[in-house]
Amino acid sequence: MNILVINWQDIRNPEGGGAEVHLHEIFKRIVDGGHSVTLLCCSFPNALSEEVIDGIRVIRKGSRNIFNFVVPTAYRTLRGGERFDVVVDDINKIPFYTPLFVKEPLVGIVHHFFGKSIFLEAPLPAALYVMASERIAHPVYRNVPVAVVSESTKQEMISLGYDAEKISLVPNCVERNIYRPADDMPEGPPVLGHLGRLKKYKSVEHLLRAFQIVRAELPEAHLKIIGEGDYRGTLEKMTRELGLSTAVTFTGYLPKDETVRTLQRLHVVVNCSAKEGWGLTVIEANACGVPVVASDVPGLRDSVVDEVTGLLYEYGNIEQLAQKILLVLRDAHLRRKLRQAAIEWAASFDWNDSAAKMLQVLQRAVEAHR
Repeated sequence: MNILVINWQDIRNPEGGGAEVHLHEIFKRIVDGGHSVTLLCCSFPNALSEEVIDGIRVIRKGSRNIFNFVVPTAYRTLRGGERFDVVVDDINKIPFYTPLFVKEPLVGIVHHFFGKSIFLEAPLPAALYVMASERIAHPVYRNVPVAVVSESTKQEMISLGYDAEKISLVPNCVERNIYRPADDMPEGPPVLGHLGRLKKYKSVEHLLRAFQIVRAELPEAHLKIIGEGDYRGTLEKMTRELGLSTAVTFTGYLPKDETVRTLQRLHVVVNCSAKEGWGLTVIEANACGVPVVASDVPGLRDSVVDEVTGLLYEYGNIEQLAQKILLVLRDAHLRRKLRQAAIEWAASFDWNDSAAKMLQVLQRAVEAHR
């Protein structure tokens, strides 16, 4: 098949996250299977207008601020030059409303809807815009088959009126040849970690406040915040105000191999997000043998098996978060038990399986269109 994928960003975009990893890992494998894939996405500073990445032809049009307005014209231009068998719309934040203009069979990918959680991330006018866009999307996409990354997202879509028969589960996975555990648990002073983009809705400030409590009990504890994002400055300021500057390290963006080495030395990873589609960083940490303490919210309650691969806590409950972290750090037997289960859990998610599932979704859409 000749496949056109439309997404806000590609894997090399500095603003990319789990959605881009999911898309790239799946569709590069579909390319390996003999299919052709073109990705239409927004541009970013110093980016090429067109390049091939792992066999995927990436075409960048317009800036991030206006890309959704560029999509219809860019799609028609591409369609004028070649024939596509199926179009994939990675529905993320502000939808493109592709059912209104795409002529080919159409498949959607949904990680999660922001809903009210967008008010934690964006200022009021922008948050209202995103929320209204998502609400308008529901009737527009209602008849489109979609692939979702978690059971939580599937149930959310059903509650919004989507047909359960049109929803397929295509989970996030992990590159096990890259993300792998060290020979044994780390020793020495406890080191916590946070892995992921530094966005406001990720609620990393909750971790900083909980870490202040942890430090009162374990003064030698250290926190590493791995990743980059537009909320970093606020978090660094808060770290200074809480008197934690010598105990918290902001690593910024790290290459995969360095990320893995850092994860392997952590005692526990913490994810405080208000909402996720799945929580790819949870499985990456698990694959490195690190248990995860995470908020009990959609997505994270799918990727963390409570009291098996990690611990869940009530979102926003700083004291409970601190106590769960302390429990893992103080109890080596519990940490070893969680570690082993986490490694086994992560091993059950294989990108080849997800690529095969996505290919089935695409083929069904093509057949139904015929």
